[in-house]
Amino acid sequence: MKHTIDAQGKKIGRVASTAAALLMGKDTPSFAKNTVAETKVEIVNAGKAEVSANKKLKDVYVTYTGHRGGLNKESLGHLIARKGMKDVIERAVYRMVAPNKLRDLRMKNLTIKE
Repeated sequence: MKHTIDAQGKKIGRVASTAAALLMGKDTPSFAKNTVAETKVEIVNAGKAEVSANKKLKDVYVTYTGHRGGLNKESLGHLIARKGMKDVIERAVYRMVAPNKLRDLRMKNLTIKE
């Protein structure tokens, strides 16, 4: 089954939570945590998603390289300018999908178009 989500004018979190629920198969009657659902999710108009100016300044994405002094912080505005809105939505969906061995397999069923 294929689902299409239009992100134009919607908040990032609303789009990501809808996509994560569909990827996990929670809308199907045969839902099971230990299986990958056969659903494909496509998010269109990702570049037109609504982000407030305050959120662009105050939201901080933190990554760690594993080395001493390797803590990197980047604001949402810088991340959008550097990688685009596609990467921001993909990170949001990734963090909302259940963190188990099937997460990467479920994320392969997601496509995002700007």
